[in-house]
Amino acid sequence: MRVRHGACWLLAAGVAATSAAAEEVSAMARVFPYATHVATLENGLRAIVIPMPSEGLVAFWTIVRTGSRDEYEPGHTGFAHFFEHMMFRGTERFPKDLYNRIVTELGASANAYTTDDLTAYHLAFAAEDLERVMEIESDRFQRLSYSEEDFKTEAGAVYGEYRKSRTNPFFVAYEALHRAAFKVHTYGHTTIGFEEDIARMPTMYDYSKSFFRRYYRPDNVVLLIVGDIAPGPTLGLVHRYYGSWEPGHVPAQVPVEPPQTEEVRVAVRYEGRSLPILWVAYKVDAFDPANGLRVAVDLLEELAFGETSPLYKKLVLDEQVVEFLAAEASWNRDPGLLDLYTRVKDPARVDYVLEQLDATVEQYRNELPDPQRLRDLKSHLKYAFLMDLDTPSRVADNLARIVALTGGVEAVDRLFAAYDAVTPEDVRAAAQHYLVRERRTVAVLRGQP
Repeated sequence: MRVRHGACWLLAAGVAATSAAAEEVSAMARVFPYATHVATLENGLRAIVIPMPSEGLVAFWTIVRTGSRDEYEPGHTGFAHFFEHMMFRGTERFPKDLYNRIVTELGASANAYTTDDLTAYHLAFAAEDLERVMEIESDRFQRLSYSEEDFKTEAGAVYGEYRKSRTNPFFVAYEALHRAAFKVHTYGHTTIGFEEDIARMPTMYDYSKSFFRRYYRPDNVVLLIVGDIAPGPTLGLVHRYYGSWEPGHVPAQVPVEPPQTEEVRVAVRYEGRSLPILWVAYKVDAFDPANGLRVAVDLLEELAFGETSPLYKKLVLDEQVVEFLAAEASWNRDPGLLDLYTRVKDPARVDYVLEQLDATVEQYRNELPDPQRLRDLKSHLKYAFLMDLDTPSRVADNLARIVALTGGVEAVDRLFAAYDAVTPEDVRAAAQHYLVRERRTVAVLRGQP
């Protein structure tokens, strides 16, 4: 889980500091333990600086608030993930080999990932190398350069990655379920994209340039810099290296998913061998700490289906009819899914497992959860979150998604305040509102005999 708050840092000319959100957060109990300094450049770039004791280590994250969600144009899925690859192709000033050599010489680690709502690029390194890192990172985000040959080579590599993903039965189940659950919204395709689009990607060089121009803009990017750093000088470097970046983000025209009015069932065939995978997904609202019902879903999923739940004990430990039981309510910019999934050990008992899931759903729709279990869960979530903030990289990793969804870190404290306010009645109301059969999609994957 992710989270954050903070006091704001006022920079020199050309930078507007934000304060209203910090004042709002200061009125509630703060959970995030480190001071936060936030500045917004005139071009729209936001920089969040979080000093923390770290023995000279720094995490530098560039969070592009674009993911596969933003791929709304038919036939052009997969480009957010594609640019995760292309961003390592280099620039005229710092070609690929030079960029990699500099990172290696600094003893830094550099990587990236793409999801439905964001693409994150991150480095971990010594604090003394902050300016050098900012120099090479700002250059590639403003002046990425690649030839059509480079483009085709990387597009082919992405297609190879897709084919490899298809060997994983869970990916196959996930892909089929999302395609069935979302009729028009872009959450209907996975981060890597539809296969037919990926296969055609090598012919879309000009489109790739357009994608980069629209989404890789400062007004669609947040820098998250955590570690053994001073806020003032760090924000000064941000202004120096990113201040001339031209704004121009063009928001994606993402279609609104119509309300689901009947259950959807999908039989998924897997070409390899696999025990059956049962995947049940209920529609839930977008991430919003102000939405009490949506906040209660995060607690409901753990109470009803988590590793301390009676259902988990029954199916996984006592009867051992499934390998595991997982539940996750997605944090998304738009309405997403509460996923319940498992792999059933006996192919003849898939219906039985679904019946047990349904019985648990009915229990929480009709009965109040145990108040002590709810209190214990709230404490556990807070403790687990705080214990995962011990290094700059883990702090940044825990904050990245909330930063991408909201543009800042203030939602962290709002979220935990909202968790504290959830009552047993709220949990039951969330179950009644979201765990509705007509608003779910059920996929069953079966492998070859």
